[in-house]
Amino acid sequence: MAVSKSLQQILRKVPDPRQASGKRHPLPAVLTLLVVAVLAGARSQAAVVQFGRDRGRGFCRLLGFKKGQCICPAMLHYLLKRLEAAAFETALRQWLSGVVKNPQTLCLDGKTLGGTTCGGLPGVHLLSVYAAQEGAALARLPVDAKTNEHKAALENLKILPLKGAVVTGDAIFCQRDLSAAVVQEGGDYLWTVKDNQPALREAIAQAFAAPGPAKAFSPGVAGAGSGARRG
Repeated sequence: MAVSKSLQQILRKVPDPRQASGKRHPLPAVLTLLVVAVLAGARSQAAVVQFGRDRGRGFCRLLGFKKGQCICPAMLHYLLKRLEAAAFETALRQWLSGVVKNPQTLCLDGKTLGGTTCGGLPGVHLLSVYAAQEGAALARLPVDAKTNEHKAALENLKILPLKGAVVTGDAIFCQRDLSAAVVQEGGDYLWTVKDNQPALREAIAQAFAAPGPAKAFSPGVAGAGSGARRG
């Protein structure tokens, strides 16, 4: 049976953007501290640094810091500005896929992160895939607009274990290609329609109320967005 790699082992694959003279602390140690601190509730760079300092030199040595000396806020700030975000996210996905191997439910959801008014930075719209029972976000991709969520979902689902899982989402994900991709990988899907989509909701209600023998649903046909599993 294959043993999953540790978080530190996987983070060694992330390229170090610093020059040799600026590598006072090993990059895997810094990134491990960042991940552990955020999982523990840290919500700022200063909080990440304080999290490490509060736990002392022994804790920092376990993370890989030489002599147990933790980082300073300025060092973390400049490192994160230069870090290759895509490589870091890929490493995290690989680690999570080893921890969460057979998710029962995968929830698709898009949210817009708040931007800034004084700095002129717009909010970023992200599509996340959340493992409900495990309480972990397994993947997250930025999308240009809410209408592109289903395309981002296709990219996310390519790297996730879908066999035996139920993928859920709202009616924006009721697309033929997305539904077919879930079924092809051995999963089921459950797309919901809410009251803010009255026309689609009424069309589905009429389809279920229509007389005649029941018909099996196929991926992407009318009604799949109402919560039909594959037949």
